[in-house]
Parts: sequence; structure tokens; C-alpha cells
Amino acid sequence: MRTKGRGTPYAGKPWDEIVPLLWMGGHYYRDPMGNRAPVIVGNEFDLVISLYTREGHGPSGGVDHQCVEVPDGPLTAEQITAICQAAELAVEAIGQGRRVLVRCHSGYNRSGLVIAHALTLSGYSTDDAIFLVRYRRSKWALNNSLFVDYLNTGLDVARLLTGLEA
Repeated sequence: MRTKGRGTPYAGKPWDEIVPLLWMGGHYYRDPMGNRAPVIVGNEFDLVISLYTREGHGPSGGVDHQCVEVPDGPLTAEQITAICQAAELAVEAIGQGRRVLVRCHSGYNRSGLVIAHALTLSGYSTDDAIFLVRYRRSKWALNNSLFVDYLNTGLDVARLLTGLEA
């Protein structure tokens, strides 16, 4: 069980396929014994988008690795732009038939935000995208209500509104 943040348990798998070629995961998961275990990515994917990074968690050399570190909390306009760009990159890679992993610390919020936005860019409604992320990854996915608000508002509008506060 996670003791920090929102008290959510770690996922039971390192990653889950949300739609064909698009996977969602974390840097840690709950192993079969119930203990926190590191997720080490090798060459299972063609593109890994990391919203949280830690040395030694992969991916292997030769795998396209994009790091976009953002907090699991309120985002700046620049950070929302980075989330949008990561989602666009994921959609483009999937369109090329590449296997994509989007990951954050536990594989719930930051990765869920990117994946849900990628799904909306691919034609899913926001409600369907959020449902799919939670159904395929975990009921704990997107438990950051601010991220759900960003999705419901639309990330482009959220970016503009956030930029007004600066």
C-alpha cells in the first residue's frame, strides 16, 4: 500500500494495455506477495513516455524514451502544454504501429492524464476516455480530481485559464 499521497494501493501489474498499442504503467507496483516492487522496462515498448523518472527503471538502450516530468498536482500552463505534446506523440506513435508505454510513479494520475487526453485526440469522449483508463488500469486511476477537471474542461482551455493566473 502507498502511504504517501492519497493512500492508494500500488497497481497489481507493472503496466496495463488501455487500447491496442497503448499501455499505462508506473515505476512501482505491488508484487504477488503484496510488496512494493520496482518496474524495470526493457525493450517491451518502442516508445516510453515517463512523467516521473528514477535511475535504473529503464527502458533499455535503443528504446525511444521521452521524459516529461510534471507533478501530481496543479500544473502550470507550460506543464499542460507538455502533457498535450506527450499525448500527441503517443497518438502519432500508435498511428505508426509502435507500442507505447506512458508511465508515472504509480501509473495512476499523470500517466492517466496523458492517456485520457490521447484517447480524446483519437475520437473518444472525455467520459469514455476516463472510464477506459479506470477500467483497464485500476479504479484508482485518475484519482486526482484536478486532472479530471482538466480533462472535462479540455486541456487547451485549462492551459489558457492556468496561464491567466501567471
